Amino acid sequence: MPKTTGTFTISLDFELYWGVHDQRPLAAYARNLLGARDAIPRMLELFERYGVQCTWATVGLLFFDRKAELMEHLPEPRPRYANPALSPYPRIGQIGPNERQDPYHYGLSLIEQIRDCPGQEIGTHTFSHYYCLEPGETADDQSEATFRADLLAARRAAERLGITPRSLVFPRNQYRADYLQTCRDVGLEVVRGNHPAWWFRAESRSEESLVQRACRLSDDYLPISRQDCLRPQALDGLVDVRASRFLRPAPRALRPFEPLRLHRIVAGLSRAARHGMIYHLWWHPHNFGADPDYSLKFLERVLEHFRHLAQTHGMRSGSMLEIAREWTASEQAAAGTSAARGAAIAGRRVEGTIVLGPRASHRPAALPKEAVRS
Repeated sequence: MPKTTGTFTISLDFELYWGVHDQRPLAAYARNLLGARDAIPRMLELFERYGVQCTWATVGLLFFDRKAELMEHLPEPRPRYANPALSPYPRIGQIGPNERQDPYHYGLSLIEQIRDCPGQEIGTHTFSHYYCLEPGETADDQSEATFRADLLAARRAAERLGITPRSLVFPRNQYRADYLQTCRDVGLEVVRGNHPAWWFRAESRSEESLVQRACRLSDDYLPISRQDCLRPQALDGLVDVRASRFLRPAPRALRPFEPLRLHRIVAGLSRAARHGMIYHLWWHPHNFGADPDYSLKFLERVLEHFRHLAQTHGMRSGSMLEIAREWTASEQAAAGTSAARGAAIAGRRVEGTIVLGPRASHRPAALPKEAVRS
């Protein structure tokens, strides 16, 4: 990926009710989930129209349309949270028999639409919307084993559709460094890390403070953090394509401030385009569910600005996996160039003499900094 080219990427945490079952009663949130099902095909239409590539980090439990098949793919061992309500497994016995009768817990038909849309990558959001930092999950050595089993179950579920997930988004952004080896072991290449501001640090739900939540909300409207244009970084054998901004659903009470929210996003996109960096926008499809028409219109205004930047600055779009692989290739090429330069300089050394040009200096000289740059 050329360093002078800005890149726009989107990742979506596709969960349906599996992502909120521990927070919201189904009856109270059903409208949002049904709205998400309406919004997803319309998002895909917009992405195709504007040439935007996205990564759909999808919960493995959604890869089914019948309960019998889902039950056959449940992993062992399973997470043991201190708060049993966090686990989705006790509620599986209560879900409907198929997607038609229970559109809140199955997503196969939607995943097939995503798979068949150009430029869309299907990654993983773990199988069970797995919480890596919740109490109980960090208590003993079995936590790594349950996480591995969960990721393998997610992979098997996706492979039924001919998909091999390579990108991971940690549920609730509960990034955990000591699980990265496990991610590599199951074939993952890239993760979405958290924004570098302190109020986005990875924590359990109970550890989050009101101050952090207030900062996150305020930052969507006001320039509290200016670090919304980022570059990929190496992360223990993986690539971290960090988040820039959450496309927050807009409560009606805050809609008078929507020009500020839109400005924060388009200004960040413009900076990324000018400086050859990445702007990474993310959200959940169910965030659009309460008012799909309004949310999609707001999204289209963002995409229109991206198209303008593509025309004026050559900005492009890429999925998390594409960005990671291109960045890795560019880093390897840069390392190879540096090594070749160093070898060429070393080859011109003759008994402690470096040939600087047509003449030779007969004084021993240190290698220039370029020759030892990694």
